[in-house]
Amino acid sequence: MEFQEIQVSERSAEISRRLEEGLNLVVRGWDGALGMTGLGGRKAPYDDHRFEFTGGSGDMLRKRHYEKSLRLLWKAEEHAGWSSFHDCSSTERKLLQMADDALTKAERSAREELSSDEFRAKLNREYTLEQKEAIVSLLAAVGHGEAYAWMVSCDVLSMAKSTGARAAFTMQVLEEAKHFVVLRELLHAFDVPIPRQSVWEYLLLERVHKAEGLDKLFGMNIVVEGIALSLFGMMSNMPGLEILRLFHLDESRHSALPVNYLSEFPMTWWQKNSPARRINRLRLLLPAVPLIAQLEEPAARLGIDSLDLGGSVIRKVAFLSERSGFYLPVNMGPLVATFNQLFNIYRRATRGDNLNIDYSVAETTLGRVERRVEEELFGPSPAVSQDLPS
Repeated sequence: MEFQEIQVSERSAEISRRLEEGLNLVVRGWDGALGMTGLGGRKAPYDDHRFEFTGGSGDMLRKRHYEKSLRLLWKAEEHAGWSSFHDCSSTERKLLQMADDALTKAERSAREELSSDEFRAKLNREYTLEQKEAIVSLLAAVGHGEAYAWMVSCDVLSMAKSTGARAAFTMQVLEEAKHFVVLRELLHAFDVPIPRQSVWEYLLLERVHKAEGLDKLFGMNIVVEGIALSLFGMMSNMPGLEILRLFHLDESRHSALPVNYLSEFPMTWWQKNSPARRINRLRLLLPAVPLIAQLEEPAARLGIDSLDLGGSVIRKVAFLSERSGFYLPVNMGPLVATFNQLFNIYRRATRGDNLNIDYSVAETTLGRVERRVEEELFGPSPAVSQDLPS
């Protein structure tokens, strides 16, 4: 596949890599020392160097329990027709006649394709080695986030009120588990090394994992899921990555969950407006900014400007924050303008031009279906394109 590469500064990319590597050693070394003394350190039982949880991949348990549970997951519409549940898709209603198969056609096709040599051959035909490495670098950033989303969603489930809310958060736990194991197989299919977490991902995800109370919901469902939603929407139209449309649809529900949950169980005025809570939420968000710069080089290889991605992410995160009542130290308008200024300062420093671009109206989500999904959550996109893919 051909991409029109964006020229970026090799010197700034090298400086960014060296800075990240040095800071990574310091941060992980410090957390390692705290862990050895029992005074804190890394909380997550997750090995990002191996792209799996501590204890190994556990494929036998996954196949005997996780996959089997999904195959045997019953639908109330099928087994309790007298109830008010309508939880089967039209495809599933047709497949109810096939008692020996509980997978939809889409799920079966995706799983067979992921496990086949034909899929790997397709990736090799569509992409150069450098493009495959770039795609894996971008998706690995989401993949590590899915691992933490799996852990954090379990924590949030324990805080949920009401039967309906617990059911909703339980489904998120199941979906985060599915996202991690499926995305892990997808990345392995590219047959290139999967990078570890960058220090910016590490700081962002560890802070969210260690957050207290509802700030954990803000950090995961608004910040982390907001980044994942944008990345999936940006890449779901690339050859071989069509399954990301299903991920994108899930993430849209996860991003909307705080809005819907807090409309039933509103935060108190102090929970919304406490200066300490506002500052802590900004602290959770800040590592996303250098993370965007870290993704600049692989994104550029695919013809994507990471600053457009950053502007889109910040706009959506700020919107959901304000709508949910997770107020930040400044309101949405000034906050988005500040981040836009930071992106322009970075651009002028690294790309040698004096352009002033409004990244806050950038939209990197492609495809009409994905745009319609996001419009239900964010309203019409400020960037309207007439030639979107179908």
